Amino acid sequence: MTERKLANSQLGSLEYDPAPESAAVARLAPSYGLFIDGAFTDPSAHVQFASINPANEETVATVAQASAADVDRAVASARRAYESVWSKTTGAERAKYLFRIARIIQERARELAVVETLDNGKPIRESRDVDIPLAAAHFFYYAGWADKLDHAGFGASPRSLGVAGQIIPWNFPLLMAAWKLAPALAAGNTCVLKPAETTSLSALILAEILQQAELPDGVVNIVTGDGSTGAALVEHPDVDKIAFTGSTEVGRLIQRSVGSSAKHLTLELGGKGANIVFDDAPIDEMIEGVIDGIFFNQGHVCCAGSRLLVQETVADEVLRRLVRRVEQLRVGDPMDKNTDVGAINSAAQLARIEELSAYGEREGATRYTSSCVLPEKGYWFAPTIFADVAQSHRIARDEIFGPVLSVLTFRTPDEAVAKANNTNYGLACGVWSEKGSRALWVAQRLRAGVIWANTYNRFDPTSPFGGMRESGFGREGGRHGLEAYLDV
Repeated sequence: MTERKLANSQLGSLEYDPAPESAAVARLAPSYGLFIDGAFTDPSAHVQFASINPANEETVATVAQASAADVDRAVASARRAYESVWSKTTGAERAKYLFRIARIIQERARELAVVETLDNGKPIRESRDVDIPLAAAHFFYYAGWADKLDHAGFGASPRSLGVAGQIIPWNFPLLMAAWKLAPALAAGNTCVLKPAETTSLSALILAEILQQAELPDGVVNIVTGDGSTGAALVEHPDVDKIAFTGSTEVGRLIQRSVGSSAKHLTLELGGKGANIVFDDAPIDEMIEGVIDGIFFNQGHVCCAGSRLLVQETVADEVLRRLVRRVEQLRVGDPMDKNTDVGAINSAAQLARIEELSAYGEREGATRYTSSCVLPEKGYWFAPTIFADVAQSHRIARDEIFGPVLSVLTFRTPDEAVAKANNTNYGLACGVWSEKGSRALWVAQRLRAGVIWANTYNRFDPTSPFGGMRESGFGREGGRHGLEAYLDV
């Protein structure tokens, strides 16, 4: 193993003046309770935990720890709202509420972006330009479907399921809430949402937005807490559907828990996406696509292109240009609009990234790490590329969920497909080639739920997203996303 660093001076990088967004835009309360039956309420045990800014390890706010009794209250509220109000509401009326929510998200977009960055550690540019606009777009999109369910392809008068329990991860907190809530509400269900322990604040601001939109009490309830809160929601006997996005390990536990019940279940789990680069790929666009595919959101993306498969004839040139481009990435204060790579979400996640990267070194891969200066406080990891990676290496098999790219090579399209499919996961892949026929030939043979051609990490509310094998089952987004919340 060798580790190589390049000095910024070698690359002639430019200095950027600070361009910070104001944290004062986030009008956060010092502490938050649970959102049950249309109002904020104290948890039964009166236990709070701190939500930490990963960029400086300071407390942003304290959040309530929901107990099983609190989850029971939330589910009871959702059931009352379903039976007395929401199941009797017309599709046009449901659409009205979803449109209102989307418009208020747009109106409060700057505030929501700041909250997301403070709580999550992602660059403000990504929160502002990706997360918040896409969250609003999902509510807009499913508002359009709410009065057209008869024409969604699931038969005449499809019925809602009832109460949906929804558990979301910490990498895209508000966006994942929108992915879950919008189709469920459009289909006529009520919801109990459990955000991730480390990133609950944007969901609680969303609760304020639901109040502003005058959504009927109990239609959406939000319970915050750790894994025990999620387990209580999964095991609750009066929940009709569980939707979970998170790790494969937790997904397995949930599947075992609900396997003997009548609950509907969808799982969107981990991934080890392969980005396949052929020798005729448009190299400038490809380099930017590969960088975005792995370093967007610090690599905290389930469908990240964390394995780069490059045809041997162009491997040296691609690696050289990637290393140079990584040196140009600006790592630092997530609130600075110039920042490309922000803070790792938590100390636990940072420890996992460091552990797996150490395995890469021990197993003989060549490590290229950005020479950026990391802040002294907070959770930080410099963008890293591993070359000379073998299929047997842990960094080529395990989901790192951080800013770490593993580079492998191939000679033929058949070999590329074989290496891309040599994983337990099956969430996303990318293919880079100027030949449409080659891209289609490869895409048809890849075992993954989402295939991008000459791009990566492109999301749209009209397009379904989901995996296969250990990446889960079911689809979110598009017309397909409605099916998970309908009794069809």
